[in-house]
Amino acid sequence: MRCKSIMLTALLACCLFVSSPAMAQTPPPAQGGMHGQQAPAAQGGMHGHGDMAGSGDMASMDPDVKAHPSCPLCGMNRGKFAHSRMLLEFEDGSSYGACSLHCAVLEMAVSLDKVPVKILVGDYGTKKLIDAEKAYWVLGGDQTGVMSKRAKWAFADKAAAEAYIKAHGGKLADFDAVIQAAFEDMAADTKMIRERRKMMKAKQAS
Repeated sequence: MRCKSIMLTALLACCLFVSSPAMAQTPPPAQGGMHGQQAPAAQGGMHGHGDMAGSGDMASMDPDVKAHPSCPLCGMNRGKFAHSRMLLEFEDGSSYGACSLHCAVLEMAVSLDKVPVKILVGDYGTKKLIDAEKAYWVLGGDQTGVMSKRAKWAFADKAAAEAYIKAHGGKLADFDAVIQAAFEDMAADTKMIRERRKMMKAKQAS
């Protein structure tokens, strides 16, 4: 199964990740939704951030969001970020609900003894969970991602992914490519998140 090959990729990437002091630090627990893109509003079509189908409130009723309402790594509300959330299901029957690919790959990297048998991700348009390994991913574009400056969105339908690219840029990618991109972006994204958190703390203190 490709899940096992992904774990090997995560192992190699983790070795690179922890070799740098700047990269070895993971984001601290969040307060609110400060890390990365705000959850898009919910009405109409599926391609823009302000006119996506479905809603965060509806997604909060999904079983995976009920079981994992917030991301263990950053604390973000998975219902509000249903369009980017991920669910890892492991061989031992346990599961892990993350807010984004950024947090999911960190979990896979540090939990190498737990092999995922299923990796699910929220469809960018419908917010329904789909198979991350079979999804049509869009890498990049003019929209900021969740917990990452470079967006990484998943679509069940290729036409929807291509429509997004037409409207916002980016390129089609498979799951292996976005996993690699997530680790490549980790140092810059971690720095960005920490700076935002520092700014928010300073604002709250003033």
